Amino acid sequence: MAVRHASGRPRRLPRMPTSLITGGAGFLGSHLCEELLRRGHRVICVDNLETGSLANIHHIRDSAFIHRNIDIIEPYFVDEPIDFVYHLASPASPIDYLRLPLATLKVGSYGTHHTLGLAKFHRARFLIASTSEVYGDPQVHPQPETYWGHVNPIGPRGVYDEAKRYAEALTMAYHRQQGVDTAIVRIFNTFGPRMRPHDGRAIPTFLRQALQDRPITVFGDGSQTRSFCYVEDEIRGLIALAESGYHNPVNIGNPDEFTLLELAQTVIEVTGSKSERGSRPIRNGSPGRPKPGGHPGRRYARNVEVRPTDSPRTKPFPLGRYFEIQIPL
Repeated sequence: MAVRHASGRPRRLPRMPTSLITGGAGFLGSHLCEELLRRGHRVICVDNLETGSLANIHHIRDSAFIHRNIDIIEPYFVDEPIDFVYHLASPASPIDYLRLPLATLKVGSYGTHHTLGLAKFHRARFLIASTSEVYGDPQVHPQPETYWGHVNPIGPRGVYDEAKRYAEALTMAYHRQQGVDTAIVRIFNTFGPRMRPHDGRAIPTFLRQALQDRPITVFGDGSQTRSFCYVEDEIRGLIALAESGYHNPVNIGNPDEFTLLELAQTVIEVTGSKSERGSRPIRNGSPGRPKPGGHPGRRYARNVEVRPTDSPRTKPFPLGRYFEIQIPL
């Protein structure tokens, strides 16, 4: 396998590359662990289980996989060669980062600093999982990577938004000053199995309510839009970016939009629920229309492009079955 170095020259990786994944026991991280193992990587999953869960990785029975319970807010070291570092660790749902505001800021600052240092020591390619939340409540639609955002740094979502914005700045500083081979992915709404029913995001909340025949809670008038990317597509995008030579931020998500009312109706239809739609006042700071736009490096980074194959209209059932198991009806 050839991967572009920071210099732009391809380098030859060993037959079994080693990837370290912070947040590897989380929703996205556990799927990334599985896919990298499938591709022949040795995988080191680093997760202190603050928001991740052993239930997401307990089924992995592979000698090439190891889980280490480490809090990356403190300095840490891994004493074996590493080729890729995927930095996914962070509370990511509103439920979590509102409950853990200081931990969210610390993992975005100290955790990113320590993990970049680890990547520097091992001369590994470093990819940070940033978020569409760096755009805040965008005034531009869709949002290209060149857009600087419209963020309230002291609002209820500020701890997450600013932690990720700082982490991006730190990543670019390590790249420019220290020569670390870095990549930044801005992840838009993603869905799939292993999302927690009570994590506060739209799809798991709507599915949980529908499977229990409870009213579907829509905030505001439901005209807000979201673009939902199935987790398998998101993971393919992350790996493609990690294996490219691109350093500037890249949006990865599904460009097709749903209004929340359309999503609620779709969930009711695919679950056969008797639920009706209810409404609540819109939450303070909630972004209106997050949607990934293109970036000026598209031609250079064509191998990063991943066209989504599934949306909530075509891929609701694995998630629905998961919730049927998790929720006593």
